[in-house]
Amino acid sequence: MMRPYRDIATLAGAQAVCFLFLTRLEPAFFLVHLYQSVLYVAILVMLFYMEDRWAYMIGMLASVVWLGMAYATGILGSSAQRLLDLKNADVTPTLVSVIAMITALLAVLMIVLCARHWKKEYAGQGTTRNTFLVSLGVVAVYYGILITLFWQMIPNA
Repeated sequence: MMRPYRDIATLAGAQAVCFLFLTRLEPAFFLVHLYQSVLYVAILVMLFYMEDRWAYMIGMLASVVWLGMAYATGILGSSAQRLLDLKNADVTPTLVSVIAMITALLAVLMIVLCARHWKKEYAGQGTTRNTFLVSLGVVAVYYGILITLFWQMIPNA
């Protein structure tokens, strides 16, 4: 019997792997990328312990916040531009751009699939508001720490 959340586990694992690749490609941001992978490993752990309600909500919220931050900081725009610039022969920045775009695609898939699972498995049970608020708090604290860590790594911030 296939577990209904196998697709979410696959996406969370793929996100963690992408961030771990970035630790190698961008050693200056090793801690930031390593810390980014922690949340997706936590989603995998929640799924392993069948706490899928929390995994779905945190997966949706974390992906929305990551996409918003990546867009606001220009990561997505610069990655797309670099991939469209065929004259660029520098391999590492191009690989970073490819992984950033893959991560964005995985985040969109995570939002869509988590929402679909949530609607199918938990809609109408009266747990949405509570799960949303607690998960929002977890994601806010997580990204607050991540932003603080990243901000401290930028010289003259």
